[in-house]
Amino acid sequence: MANQRITMRKIREVLRLRFAAQLTVRKISASTKISVGGIQKLLTKANNLSLSWPLPDELDDSQLAKMFYPRADTRSSSRFEIPDWAEVHRELKPKGMTKNLLWQEYTQQYPNRCYSYSQYCDRYLHWLKKQKRSMRQQHKAGEKLFVDYAGKTMPIVWQVTGEVRFAEIFVAVMGASNYTFCEATWSQKLPDWIGSHVRAFEFLGGVPEIVVPDNLRSGVSKACRYDPDVNPSYQQWAAHYGTVIIPARPRKPQDKAKAEVGVQIIERWILARLRHQTFFSLSELNHCIKALLLEVNHRPFKQLKGTRQSWFDSIDKPALMPLPKQNYQYTEIKRVKVNIDYHVQFDQHHYSVPHHLVGEKLELHATDNLIEVYFHNNRITSHARKHYPGMTTIAEHMPVRHEKHHKWTPGKLKNWASNIGGEVLTWVTSLLAQKQHEQQAYSVCLGLLNLSKSYESQRLNNACAIANKHSLYRLKHIKDILKSNQDKLPSDTKEQLSLLPQSHENIRGPKSFH
Repeated sequence: MANQRITMRKIREVLRLRFAAQLTVRKISASTKISVGGIQKLLTKANNLSLSWPLPDELDDSQLAKMFYPRADTRSSSRFEIPDWAEVHRELKPKGMTKNLLWQEYTQQYPNRCYSYSQYCDRYLHWLKKQKRSMRQQHKAGEKLFVDYAGKTMPIVWQVTGEVRFAEIFVAVMGASNYTFCEATWSQKLPDWIGSHVRAFEFLGGVPEIVVPDNLRSGVSKACRYDPDVNPSYQQWAAHYGTVIIPARPRKPQDKAKAEVGVQIIERWILARLRHQTFFSLSELNHCIKALLLEVNHRPFKQLKGTRQSWFDSIDKPALMPLPKQNYQYTEIKRVKVNIDYHVQFDQHHYSVPHHLVGEKLELHATDNLIEVYFHNNRITSHARKHYPGMTTIAEHMPVRHEKHHKWTPGKLKNWASNIGGEVLTWVTSLLAQKQHEQQAYSVCLGLLNLSKSYESQRLNNACAIANKHSLYRLKHIKDILKSNQDKLPSDTKEQLSLLPQSHENIRGPKSFH
């Protein structure tokens, strides 16, 4: 059979949703966009391997891949077997049947003569002449929370400068009761997006089984009707609360009808009533929104008995999962590559990792006060987060003998520098001496020496002479000198510039601008 390869991240998610969240196979399929048959095979394989959740810490992605995919795909290139499309159409009539399942049965029957899944669907759709189907939603108690942003924003005046900024309005609606939460945030970026989810769960007092977002860039990295990529930070948040993210399909408003109606309610009953008020802070705006939101949830339905609050208390709230003991702390997840100096960069600061990982791509997790680095889902190191430019190095990460790193040594850097000029050698030697570990200066030295590809050796040597004279040991200083052509000025002009008076009755200093 031709294997349908599934990423290790999705395999881990399937195992978490099954063994920790206790979800059905169909709900796992809706969340991960993996076929029911594919999930059943994964779970069967996991049971045979005696796997449970959480997985052992020592089990990395490469080991997990060998367990689930021990052999490569060996499909041969023979003539394709054409399915009986009339029989396929008949098989699709019963509830719950999918083209993906029929395709998997077809590949089992003709493993070396089968179409790919995309070709299978395309040929069936041509036969079917693009017949459309509608999807009807049924909302169970405590199951779904629909989230989105309102189309309207609210102006906030910065009291000191008079500058006007516009706040975004986050809206969350429970599927069964229509119980609604909303708040104002400064942006739709990932930290605000996830922070609003955290506060929405606190407002509900529990956790729904499923969260249905629009295909917002913050929540969904790549929008796709069948297989949207959920942002890793958003996925990590969902794992913390034990909930499931099922993004709405692009251009399918029926998937998020509850959210759109909730947005309309908020715009009509809250934002419209606040349009004539002037707000000077985000907290002031949210205070007014909170008061009006209470009124919205207690407003009687027009065609039904009760209110959003009464329906929530009787239907949704008892079915919600409990909140975890600790709130989720926002974690930014970023793919980073290990530089030649065995450091990775995040927010202008460099953090060391074990030197043997030079050139590898790692996953960096950043909270407000901690940096954690993972390789194949194994945490390899952590650092206290620094919110300023610089470098943090752990001595154990430094290489002793490693070919990837020892391609560069202080001696080799100095030899290269001396070939360009004496002032360049002086600059490189001084920089290496300033660092606690010489390897910390390698990147800057290489950056300087690579400038010789763009500038003549004499110019680079003159620029280093100016930098040495004024103790300027940052690469950008050398670049600024070269770009401004200071190195081309005659020596007497440089001397005259250095002899210019620093104080004079016609020269104003910082005190003149208080």
